[in-house]
Amino acid sequence: MNAKPASVAARRVFVTGAAGYIGSHTVLALARAGLDVVGFDNYSNCSRLVPQRLAESSPRPISWVEGDVRDRDAVRQALASHRPDCVIHFAGMKSVEESCRHPSVYYDVNVHGTLRLLEAMRMEGVTRLVFSSSATVYDANYPSPMHEGAPIRCLSPYGRSKYMAEQVIADVANADGEMRFAVLRYFNPVGADRSGRIGESPRGQPANLMPAICRAALGRGAPLIVFGSDYPTRDGSGVRDYVHVDDLARAHLRAIDRLETGCQSFIVNVGSGRGYSVLEVLHAFAAITGVEVPFKMVDRRPGDAAEVYADTRLAVELLDSHAEHDLQRMCEDAWRWQQSNRDGYE
Repeated sequence: MNAKPASVAARRVFVTGAAGYIGSHTVLALARAGLDVVGFDNYSNCSRLVPQRLAESSPRPISWVEGDVRDRDAVRQALASHRPDCVIHFAGMKSVEESCRHPSVYYDVNVHGTLRLLEAMRMEGVTRLVFSSSATVYDANYPSPMHEGAPIRCLSPYGRSKYMAEQVIADVANADGEMRFAVLRYFNPVGADRSGRIGESPRGQPANLMPAICRAALGRGAPLIVFGSDYPTRDGSGVRDYVHVDDLARAHLRAIDRLETGCQSFIVNVGSGRGYSVLEVLHAFAAITGVEVPFKMVDRRPGDAAEVYADTRLAVELLDSHAEHDLQRMCEDAWRWQQSNRDGYE
């Protein structure tokens, strides 16, 4: 991704969860845009090889600090040492299914961790924050395109933890007076950096569609399971908004721009603005890669909506953020990463 140089006063950005899937791509985008980056991660859900891979592609050095976002003193020490102008907060747990089995862990990391980060920021006088949130906070049965004022209805501890963290950030900012924040509600990030050196590397069975497709295309394990063939959609399968991770990373740069040029705090959707069905993604993948992915249609899962995709008008207005990469590019980049890294980073 060839991001334009940042046009803002912020020259150093502190990134929590920097070695994760979205975090690593955003770190690379920041570095390519000419910003100094400090990555902070405890590597509990990602690979320790990520900093090395990023160093191969980054045009400038990236600083790294190992630590847990729930450790306020560790975060404060890192902020005091590096004096960033802005924080991007990715660190958190992110599986809907896992959150239903281990809700206390999700509240501890996603809510308690955010609170401790905010305390450390206040102590060190850092007043700009971009927060990684999720479209799972919305009522999935609300008609799409889903706008930022759509009803909130979190169906999992993961979604609730993200929304609670949003509320904590807003309350702290209102009490502080100086702090401004941007909440980015993601839809479904996919793809990988064009280099093929960083990408999505889930541990265990993938919960997201694209890595599951890529692994099935490698002939690993059982056929891909497609939940639902009788939705009221154009082909009966569920429709979701998929956005290239590079487009998502670029939105974080634009969010920093807005905060540093005097914009008030805001919440914005980040997606492609259109929906693709599961079968459309499968057919596109096969057409682009020449690999037919074996799949099996089964009954719907309880609670799954037929169609969920983003209204991106506010992102265009506030961030001049457009999805530049289409479904073909998403499939190409995801498959390039998977072919080069059959077992992920490890």
